[in-house]
Amino acid sequence: MCSAVVSTRISKRTKQTLREAGIDISAEVRKHLEEVADGVRVRRSIERLNAIIEEKMPPAKRGFSARSIREDRERN
Repeated sequence: MCSAVVSTRISKRTKQTLREAGIDISAEVRKHLEEVADGVRVRRSIERLNAIIEEKMPPAKRGFSARSIREDRERN
C-alpha cells in the first residue's frame, strides 16, 4: 500500500495534553481520517446504487401499495 504524508498544525497546549494522556496523535489522526474516507466510500456507493435503481426500476403504478396490502390481508 502506498502512503502519503499529511500534516496539520495544532496548539502546543493540545499536543502536550494529548502526549501526557499517552495518546499517539499520529495513530488517532490516521484512524479518524480512515473512518472519514470509509464514510465517503459508503456514501458514494449508495449514491451509485440509487442512480442504478432510479434508472432501471420504473416507479410503482398508482395504487400498487394499497392493492398489495389488501391482497396480503386477504390471504391471512
